[in-house]
Amino acid sequence: MTRNIKTKILIPLVAVLFGTSSCMDLLDQPLENQIVADGTDYTQSENMVLMLYGSYAELNSLQWETFPIISVRGDDVNAAGDQFPLTETDLFRYDRNFWMYNSTWLNLYTDLLYWHGAMEEIQKYQDAGANATLAQQYIAEIKVMRAFELFQLARLWGNILIPNSSQPSALYNVEVSSFEDVLQHIVSQMDEAIPSLPTVHPNQRSDVRGGITAYTALAVKAMANLELKNYQAVADATGQIISSNLFALEQDYYNLFKIPGKLNRENILELQYSDFGTPTGTNTRYLWDFFGPASWTPAVAGAGGGWGFWEPSMKYVKFLLSRGEQTRVQTSILFTPDAITELRNDPDFQNLPSWVSHITPDGDVFNNHPRYKMLSGKFYLPSTQLTPGRFTYGENKNFAVIRYAEILLMHAEALVSGANSTVLSAEQAVNQVRSRAGLATASSVNLDVVLDEKYAEFGTEWGIRFYDLVRHGKTSELNYEGRSFQQAQHRFLPYPLEQLDIIPQLRNASNGG
Repeated sequence: MTRNIKTKILIPLVAVLFGTSSCMDLLDQPLENQIVADGTDYTQSENMVLMLYGSYAELNSLQWETFPIISVRGDDVNAAGDQFPLTETDLFRYDRNFWMYNSTWLNLYTDLLYWHGAMEEIQKYQDAGANATLAQQYIAEIKVMRAFELFQLARLWGNILIPNSSQPSALYNVEVSSFEDVLQHIVSQMDEAIPSLPTVHPNQRSDVRGGITAYTALAVKAMANLELKNYQAVADATGQIISSNLFALEQDYYNLFKIPGKLNRENILELQYSDFGTPTGTNTRYLWDFFGPASWTPAVAGAGGGWGFWEPSMKYVKFLLSRGEQTRVQTSILFTPDAITELRNDPDFQNLPSWVSHITPDGDVFNNHPRYKMLSGKFYLPSTQLTPGRFTYGENKNFAVIRYAEILLMHAEALVSGANSTVLSAEQAVNQVRSRAGLATASSVNLDVVLDEKYAEFGTEWGIRFYDLVRHGKTSELNYEGRSFQQAQHRFLPYPLEQLDIIPQLRNASNGG
């Protein structure tokens, strides 16, 4: 990605900064209208692209607390660390006072209102004579960003607000939309956006390398239709992505999630960061500390660690090992000696293969720590891949959001659920993913086979496992290690208390949380 995309551009927007008691600054303030581009000369059409760069910067600025709230409730991951209400969330005991709920809500809604402001500004440039085709492409790209985060809001809270402008009334004066209506809105928005978007792989874009394309929009459309159980629409959208022949599975699964995996052919959407190859100075990064080890001996002396807040579940690890997995275990699981001891204490796992080790292939040693027994390798950057002179955990690593593997397995899920396709069979789609993982070909595929493959492939990523189980009513899998999931009470989180206090229409809405 170019340097320009790293710079946030101040544009007319509404900053959603309302109430929470957390370590995050400025969250105790009410919604305020902050118009900061007075006097803009919209005839200077060359400045229109700045709205797009600012929008990508907003997308890349995903706050650390948002991802775990989206992702923590599956049987693939445990909340480690000292955020007790996050652990309680993982156990389906929800506290609407928890600061991370409110922070996630306002993080996502802040983005939505920002993007509405950006689209409004781009329209002004178009009205003043800027290239209409280019303006509509930029708006379409921002619509995809907006749709992706609306999708996350809907999966978290069910019935939510759909803002329609950058003004405060975009939240205060709109009705609460049902979960299904939000998803239908996302599908319609993607149908509007797709014709205006480039039909190339994101890494083929010369203007915004790694930026959104028609295939990103098709992926978001497929994800929304999957939740709606519109399986033929899922097969059609994923089929278009597959038949483009622009995407492929990366055979080096281990490095897909590391520096060599940046802008890989497998990646349909990824958050992009950089240290610009310099030992000091400007950098953009995700706060990987959340996932990092609280105790390790890195191969590169002085490399920093993290908080140890994201732990693969022992259930997930045993699931992988029982399938004879090696590639995905070595990529996805960072063992400590205590984890290996616990595994060996189970009679079914006494004789672990020699490659199950607390030392990674890159020589980083993961030590015991009271917060966790394992960490997720999906968010691990070997210390040997740090730019010399840089020592912050994970620095320069991108964040994979939508991968081609998910497209293949969504396609398979749609087909075993009743859809048709001439592009690829369910068996072919599943076996492409299995082959990359070094597994034998599956001779037949049903829903259980597809969901097992998704479990193996996407463990600890974006809550995919949780939402799969809930969608198909297979929630008994969530009842492990003392958990008790009830669909009616636990599918959606309760609205944050701070939002109930200031958005009246939420008080009368029901989201099942």
